[in-house]
Amino acid sequence: MKNSFASRKDFQKTYIPISWLPSIPAIIPHRIRRKLRSKIRSRQSPATSLASLESSLSPSDTLRSLRAHRWSFYDGQYLILIVLGIFSLSIIASPGPMFKTAVATLLLLSLILPITRQFFLPFLPIITWLVWFYACGFIPSDWRPPIWVRVLPALENILYGANISNILSAHQNTFLDIMAWLPYGIIHFGAPVVFSIIMFIFASPGTVPVFARSYGYMNLIGVSIQLLFPCSPPWYENMYGLAPANYTIKGSPAGLARIDNLFGIALYTTTFTGSPMVFGAFPSLHAGSAVIEALFMSHVFPRLRPLFVVYALWLWWATMYLSHHYAVDLVGGSLLAGVVFYVAKAKFLPRIQPNKMFRWDYDYKEVGEDPVEQGYALADFGNGPHDADDWTTGSSSSISSGSISPVDDSNSIWEGETLASHSDNEAKR
Repeated sequence: MKNSFASRKDFQKTYIPISWLPSIPAIIPHRIRRKLRSKIRSRQSPATSLASLESSLSPSDTLRSLRAHRWSFYDGQYLILIVLGIFSLSIIASPGPMFKTAVATLLLLSLILPITRQFFLPFLPIITWLVWFYACGFIPSDWRPPIWVRVLPALENILYGANISNILSAHQNTFLDIMAWLPYGIIHFGAPVVFSIIMFIFASPGTVPVFARSYGYMNLIGVSIQLLFPCSPPWYENMYGLAPANYTIKGSPAGLARIDNLFGIALYTTTFTGSPMVFGAFPSLHAGSAVIEALFMSHVFPRLRPLFVVYALWLWWATMYLSHHYAVDLVGGSLLAGVVFYVAKAKFLPRIQPNKMFRWDYDYKEVGEDPVEQGYALADFGNGPHDADDWTTGSSSSISSGSISPVDDSNSIWEGETLASHSDNEAKR
């Protein structure tokens, strides 16, 4: 006989959907949610694990990182650097093969050991740029295009109505010489190192590797443009007029010769006379370096942006006063620096988080543009398709940004400090 009493299974919970209630994230502003999640996660894991440096000397750790690395088209950069490096070393006549082999071996060793790889891998584009720049002096003249002598002066007159470099250098004195020499001949060479140290301490972990790669690739592209589009600088016009140029002409220190005479040295005369890129006026990599440094430092210290703008303008003036570049060269170098920076910022550069002063204060890393600045915020607190990773706090989308967890062991130094790491992290979600 069937039991007349209803069993427990017959009673089911009935859920009444209430779609009109707004979700919590829709009420709480994005910035408040981000601060709240930052405080919660800072209690879950130590922030120092994200900011710590690799100390391993075992090549097996590098091989393990390579096996775990998710390759993407961004990793094609290494193929380009390898091809360019091999070509540069093959055409360099001096120093000899033994020295070049020793340098290449040391570089490979530094990439195999984890303790040195974390520094030399982001520095690889800068190394390639320096070797490529030096190798340009050994490229036969028959392989090079003709030198453009009239293009830059004509553009100068068309765009500005006059040769600004000649106007600025018309009035010379010792004080102005020193004021131009400081940014062009001293600060320019030490600023990347100083700025890297400052960003290493005060910026989000991962900022310095992106800066190093951006700086290196900007100069690589700039030197390649100078090689394919050789143009004479203002000092050539002052010395030879608009007469046709050839690659047998030596370089000139221009206004920096007055600095050599002032201090009784021949530093700049020797350096610029033996320059491997005599006709590399366009684009100005002095201006490009100053602009990309100012952009990165303004990203880290937004309140000091006017100071960095003044520094860039100071170097702009120095390049023209010393007769090394036309104004159009500065515009070209600055545009190149701006393009490289904003590509890096949109795809790879970690964001600066509020109320965090040092790199050791970061418990997670946000990459890409700020969703508030882009005009859209996340619609949920962490359950959406673009925020599946528990550490993607504040990410704008799975395409334009990502985050790295300080306790995620899969993010090795090979992945976490490469330009391809962002796409790798997204592929893991």
